[in-house]
Amino acid sequence: MGMMGAPALAQGGGPVTLLALGDSLTAGYGLPQGQGFVPRLEAALRERGRNVRVVNGGVSGDTMAGGAARLDWLLAENPRAAIVALGANDGLRGLPAPRMAKALDTILDRLEARRIPVLLAGMHAPPNLGAEYGREFHAVFTRAAERRNVVFMPFFLEGVAGERALNQGDGIHPNAHGVALMVRTILPQVEELLDRAVAPPAG
Repeated sequence: MGMMGAPALAQGGGPVTLLALGDSLTAGYGLPQGQGFVPRLEAALRERGRNVRVVNGGVSGDTMAGGAARLDWLLAENPRAAIVALGANDGLRGLPAPRMAKALDTILDRLEARRIPVLLAGMHAPPNLGAEYGREFHAVFTRAAERRNVVFMPFFLEGVAGERALNQGDGIHPNAHGVALMVRTILPQVEELLDRAVAPPAG
């Protein structure tokens, strides 16, 4: 019996667990219960026939190193796939790009060791930190994507960042309309990730 008719069903028919490792953008900062990125993504996937449970691994204020430090605890959820969406707070604080790259490598190494496929969501640094820092910052994500077999979304806030109507009053965190656009934008990559998660092992 093949899996073609149920691409996101885990063995035994239970839901596939998808870990969303991130910061306030993942955690749903400032939004009503059920309106954050994780519940909206899970709902969108279920509307598309995907039996998926999305684990909210978002902690407001967390940096890439913070995500690396708590990853082992989150792996107790036994995710079959993971979205890595960190870096915004590294950029806001102007933290060194090499330090962020090292933490990202730690995260990706641990997920790779567990054979957990990854969707890497990139981030841009705030423009006030200068063009050179901005290039170094974004290169952390593009280089990781080039070196590893990940699904890559270059900018997690594509179409949302800088749009007043799509953000809360702080101009940083998406409002409900912004989250809806984020989910629509990332959905094709998430479905590609889930297909990798349920594909039979090579060889």
